[in-house]
Formats: sequence, C-alpha cells, structure tokens
Amino acid sequence: MRGLMMGLAGLVLSLGPAWADLAGGLDAWSEGDFETAMEELVPAAAEGDADAQELIGVLYALGLGVEQDRAKAFEWYLISAENGHAGAQSGVGWYYEVGLGGVPIDLVKAHTWYAVSAVGGDVDAAVSVTEVEKKMTRAEISAAQQEAAAILGRQ
Repeated sequence: MRGLMMGLAGLVLSLGPAWADLAGGLDAWSEGDFETAMEELVPAAAEGDADAQELIGVLYALGLGVEQDRAKAFEWYLISAENGHAGAQSGVGWYYEVGLGGVPIDLVKAHTWYAVSAVGGDVDAAVSVTEVEKKMTRAEISAAQQEAAAILGRQ
C-alpha cells in the first residue's frame, strides 16, 4: 500500500503545476466556488491545458464566477478546440451554427468543428454534423470536410 501511495505521489509531482492548478480548479468548481475555480484554472490554461481552457469557456458562457461574456467564452473554446478538446470543438461548432457571442453564422465552420469533435469521440457531434448538413449545399459540405481533414492532420 505504501508503494502505491508513493507511486501516486510521484505521478502527481511529475505532472507538474498545471495539473495541480487544474485539480484545484476542479475542486473549487465542485464546491461551487467559481471565482476560485477561475483563479486556479488560468495558470493551467496558460500552459496549454485544453481541459482548463474549455472550463474557462464554460465559466464565461454561463457567467459563473465572472460576468457572462459569450465572446470570451468563444475565444476560450476555440483555444481549447485547437488543442484537441472534443467538447470545446463541438462548442465552437455550435457558436458558428447559431451565431453566439458576436460570432457570425458560418455553417461550413460549424460542420468542420462538429466533424472534428465527432472524430475526437463526442457522439453528440456526429448528430450535429447530420443536422447542420440539412442546411448546407454539397459544395459547402465538401469545403467543411476538407477543412476538418486539415485540422485533423495538424492534431
């Protein structure tokens, strides 16, 4: 048992400060202390943690611990999406589909991000791809598929 505990301690230390910040942010979130969650998540997000980036987007989108700001939410979702977070990728698709936060409606980009999210494992995103295609031309769908392939090639 002592060996297991030492191993876990070593794992946590090897993950570094970004993991500790994410863990602290999640703890504060679970306690409903969203201001502290934001404070804890920002350093992890700055180090490139896609989970932290996505959670900051959620805080801004819902106005939890911060003033609601859908434009800032989109910025954080996009950063997280570009770092491979499937949930954020789907969120970016939704912002483009419905035009939230000052983001202009762009069905090609919506389809692109939904498709990338679906490949990343978000099962709801696959449904969103099908639904958004009903509003698109074949040329738009083809363009979206090409954009998705390019994004996936970079990840």
